[in-house]
Amino acid sequence: MPELLLARVETCYQQAQRFFNRTFTRPHISFALRGQKAGCAHLQENRLRFNERLYRENQSHFLLQTVAHEVAHLVAYQQFGDNIRPHGKQWQSIMREVYGLKPDRCHQYVIAEKPRQGFIYRCACAEDVIFSAKRHTLVQKGRRYRCLRCASPLIFFAKQGR
Repeated sequence: MPELLLARVETCYQQAQRFFNRTFTRPHISFALRGQKAGCAHLQENRLRFNERLYRENQSHFLLQTVAHEVAHLVAYQQFGDNIRPHGKQWQSIMREVYGLKPDRCHQYVIAEKPRQGFIYRCACAEDVIFSAKRHTLVQKGRRYRCLRCASPLIFFAKQGR
């Protein structure tokens, strides 16, 4: 696990401890996050997950903003309880007052889309519907879908690469 990221998490916790004059329980940290999310805080489990690929590709901004963003969620939960909004005033105040950062909700990292595989399904009105691999698997296991226009069953037609 990257030492710089672990050090940044610890720095964020130390800043929060000085600001609130209390200790905070450190989280379990992993790089188990995939896809478009840069980070994710699991409040009740006191766990942080980060996207290793996005970290590698955007290291300086990720360390500054994303790590603080996710730690702020856990700090807000431990400080104010579970009856607060995820990006509400408590979280925003931690971002501004504790970390001196803009409370941005979303990152702007470029995410390279990998080509997805699609499955073409057709109905009686010959309307093509593209199913994801997950939905196609559900059909293979017995789930049935109908066309919203003509209500006839959607039947697998062909495999498609997008």
